[in-house]
Amino acid sequence: MEIFPWIATVDAFQHWIYSHPGHSPTERTAAWLSLLDRFGDEVDWTGYEKARAKLWHRQLHIFLHPFYYIEYGIAQLGALQVWANSRQDRPKALASYHRGLALGGSRPLPELFAAAGCRFDFSGRTVKPLIEMVRSELAKLK
Repeated sequence: MEIFPWIATVDAFQHWIYSHPGHSPTERTAAWLSLLDRFGDEVDWTGYEKARAKLWHRQLHIFLHPFYYIEYGIAQLGALQVWANSRQDRPKALASYHRGLALGGSRPLPELFAAAGCRFDFSGRTVKPLIEMVRSELAKLK
């Protein structure tokens, strides 16, 4: 679940970079730090502020495959929903998942998700119940 905030930060940062082509290094750092704050960087970076300001360097997708990293978030969102659906009605979830897969890349993502019994929606309405479900399952492992 911790990957979602990082993916959101990286994706938003890439959008900022490309929508501000004449930005300075200072502006870029400020934008990055603002996004880290926005998406919930919970680590105490006291004494390591310079490293925090350059964390985006560790995400090679920014340099090699711009705007691809969001695909991992999209895949995770779908996988968690298929799993949630399988906990309610496994045969129906599997049939819906196969229906979505059968469409291949022939339809836009929201339609592929819908065919698989999922929502293409990163809002709290969709993500919050998934997070709660994962937390519940992880608590059982303790």
